[in-house]
Amino acid sequence: MKRISTFADISEGLDALCLIDPRLVAVRARAGEVDLRLSEPGFVSLSSIIVSQMVSRASADAIFGRFTELLDPLTPQAVLGARDDVFRKAGFSRSKQKAMLAIAAAVDGGLDLHHLCTLEAEEAMAHLTAVPGIGSWTAECYLLFAAGHPDVFPAKDVALQTAVGHALGISPRPGDKALAKIAESWSPWRGVASRLFWAYYRTTRGREGAPSSTA
Repeated sequence: MKRISTFADISEGLDALCLIDPRLVAVRARAGEVDLRLSEPGFVSLSSIIVSQMVSRASADAIFGRFTELLDPLTPQAVLGARDDVFRKAGFSRSKQKAMLAIAAAVDGGLDLHHLCTLEAEEAMAHLTAVPGIGSWTAECYLLFAAGHPDVFPAKDVALQTAVGHALGISPRPGDKALAKIAESWSPWRGVASRLFWAYYRTTRGREGAPSSTA
């Protein structure tokens, strides 16, 4: 399975997508630069995605910045040993704190986040979503950013729903099931399609919609 690891891979994927779906020619022209968005596999990368759950990119960056200042270095052991006030000062919700503690415990107990990046998407997703608080969106974003998986599309992402709806003239914007169906036709380059529509969202909305991929 080819991994997305260079801008040449992004360009190849975009060319293929425009042949698969001619509507994406105009989307590509308006989106501007499509980011590579790769991060080093591991606990820090997954933690930044967990922080990005259900909040804006600006809020996620601020929370994660505070969290990494309070816990430096950010390791599973540091998270497991942190007091509640560390999470509170960083700005974590209770549910996000539980998810962070759960993944820290899983990694401390032997879950190999680097090895997951070598697996096919379905198998890697099963391992990740078995951890409480890790849903499909978090797992898919980790595979996109840390593994460079070429054919993953986080259909539950609101920015992607908004971007696809706007770009393809779908009103109201498609929900996750409808968007997943639309994205099926973009296989085996759905990972590049997600980056394309995040870039389109940034251009048309004037702000980042893609989750943080800090490593």
